[in-house]
Amino acid sequence: MKLKKIYEEIIREGIAADPRDKRLIQEYLQKQKERYQALSSQEKINFDKETLSNPYADSRLLNGDPGIDIKTAIVGIDIDSSELLFINARNNENKKQKIDLAISHHPQGIAYASFHDVMDMQADIFHNMGVPINIAEGLVDERKKEVERRIHASNHHRVTDMAKLLNIPFMCAHTPADNHVVSFLNKTFEAKKPQRLEDIMNILDSFEEYKISKREHVSPNILFGKPSDRAGKLFVDMTGGTEGPKDIVDNLLQAGVGTLVGMHLSEEHYKKFQGKHINVIIAGHIASDNLGLNLLLDKIEKTAKIKILSFSGFRRIKR
Repeated sequence: MKLKKIYEEIIREGIAADPRDKRLIQEYLQKQKERYQALSSQEKINFDKETLSNPYADSRLLNGDPGIDIKTAIVGIDIDSSELLFINARNNENKKQKIDLAISHHPQGIAYASFHDVMDMQADIFHNMGVPINIAEGLVDERKKEVERRIHASNHHRVTDMAKLLNIPFMCAHTPADNHVVSFLNKTFEAKKPQRLEDIMNILDSFEEYKISKREHVSPNILFGKPSDRAGKLFVDMTGGTEGPKDIVDNLLQAGVGTLVGMHLSEEHYKKFQGKHINVIIAGHIASDNLGLNLLLDKIEKTAKIKILSFSGFRRIKR
């Protein structure tokens, strides 16, 4: 399959698995087109045209001729310069079975420089849970600016420059994969209707990605609450770029959320949740990333005849 086609399929499947109303995504893309059309010829030069069809700032084709054929791709949770050097060395040793494409889950390059933009979707997700949209947008905007300030001084293009020097096609797929883990767990919980926290834990433990994580001493765990506590209204909080606003907890409680199931929780967020009587289950960051990527790749492999290799924390598990 052509490199461009793989990239387009990843974005398309990410939209299909997005927990938001698809109308909101189409409205965003339409507004981007209107913004672009209203620009002068000079302004259009600097406009990021990828945003006309891709609503996920943290997922990009970072290097490579879009028209090349891809037979073998290697997928990792994080791909840095060291991983790219490994790919280059392996390709030099095994020219008959070259790795044609590197796919990182976490963003690099332009996708990392602008990944905070994808956080806007969090407001719609919180609103779906019952938080008033004005409050959700206000809190998310504050958090988004905080993240933007934090990453602004980073050397964003260090790794993509290495990919270009080594002539390795390179892309990242962050939110499209995270959307898959959210939609998958939401559907699973809706079908199985867990009543207590121990029921949620048993469901998580039934998936191979979490089984592997458990064997490697990074088990899903109950951060707040007891196994016998009733779950109440569930909120799977695993997409939208990074952790949301720490001050959202009171609004989630007012919206009736009884249990939050997330990938991870920073110390700042942890302190905000203390004493709030909202149950928190941490499924695990890398295990959840693995689950989302595997679900996404299952779909990609249905249309693309490519061989998938794994490294850098990723284990390929087919369903």
